[in-house]
Amino acid sequence: MPHAEREHLPLTAAGSAWSSEESAAYEAATEAINGAVGACTARIATEEARPVPDLAVIDAARAGRAECARRREELDPADGGAVAETRRRFALLASEIRRSTGE
Repeated sequence: MPHAEREHLPLTAAGSAWSSEESAAYEAATEAINGAVGACTARIATEEARPVPDLAVIDAARAGRAECARRREELDPADGGAVAETRRRFALLASEIRRSTGE
């Protein structure tokens, strides 16, 4: 990519410009994490609405949300392997949570 085009791309933590592919992959990974956060939040709301909520389920979902936030903060957009694995892992996690709550 010509230098002039790269000047308008977001910068990585190391200060180099992301390619369009890296940017799209990173965005997809963070969206997968956000999907898992949403699924955890829905799981908490579903459990809290029960006549007798299971506090262990609520605690686990809250811990899951915290893990999502931690992983999102730690994700290095320059590490393509980690970005791809994060997208796969959190998309699967969101799907599993939704299935377990009947969504």
